[in-house]
Amino acid sequence: MAKVTFHHSGGGMDVLDVEPGTSVMRAAVTHGVAGIVGECGGQAMCATCHVYVREEYLDSVPPAAEDEEEMLDCTSAARLDRSRLGCQLICGGSAIEVDVPGSQI
Repeated sequence: MAKVTFHHSGGGMDVLDVEPGTSVMRAAVTHGVAGIVGECGGQAMCATCHVYVREEYLDSVPPAAEDEEEMLDCTSAARLDRSRLGCQLICGGSAIEVDVPGSQI
């Protein structure tokens, strides 16, 4: 199992154990994580699954593809160096921690 931790601005967090191969967005939507919408269903077309990958996990995720980079320019919350679309982050057998922005739409 892979572990995904979603940190919320109010201090709370959701910690999920998911099957490897599950996207961060799909994990959030399936388990009702507040703040992740996933409106396009994981097609990198809406930016409503925008997350901030925690610094210590940045080296473990592949770089964003061109289509993801374009969508990251359309996020509701500020784009940071650690911004990613949750639908493009696929969980392997290890852990990842992300911060959920204050807004998605």
